[in-house]
Amino acid sequence: MRVISGCARGTKLSSIESKDTRPTLDRVKESLFNIIQNRIEDSVILDLFAGSGAIGIEFISRGAKKAYFCENSHLASEMIRKNLIRTHFIDKAEIIEKDYKKCLLELGNKNIKFDTIFLDPPYKKDLSATAVDLIISLNLLKEDGLIIVETDEEKRDLEKLEKMQVKVNDLRKYGRACLIFLSRKE
Repeated sequence: MRVISGCARGTKLSSIESKDTRPTLDRVKESLFNIIQNRIEDSVILDLFAGSGAIGIEFISRGAKKAYFCENSHLASEMIRKNLIRTHFIDKAEIIEKDYKKCLLELGNKNIKFDTIFLDPPYKKDLSATAVDLIISLNLLKEDGLIIVETDEEKRDLEKLEKMQVKVNDLRKYGRACLIFLSRKE
């Protein structure tokens, strides 16, 4: 796994070999960043269920001002820290080692707003819709902000998301993986 583009391009990132973490494939990551490339410069982003931190690190490498990484696993949080040190991005990052709900509540209490929130929860845990609902209810998204959900259960997730205060702007499939692009309903 490596940083695809930007000032840290080509830097190899460490990841954890585990059933609980599943890195986003390079082709999915490349496509994702091609789609949102005009939204990255000077943005503030949240990498929820961050794993190795590869998505947030890619954002910083491409010009994001700050990235928050939420990861419940201590082992994964340490991996994120090592990857941030390796890429020299530690000063543009904040790692929050908590359950995603506690993390979102903490960010809401601090009144932090995000340009982009990327979430890639463990596929079988069915957490996407709950996380999106909490993000919207805590008002964590800037007015023109974007939520990106990576899932392999697009039908299940879309059914739940349709009942929420979000609209689906785009949907892209890459084999099993699907990216759902959401914004707040007006």
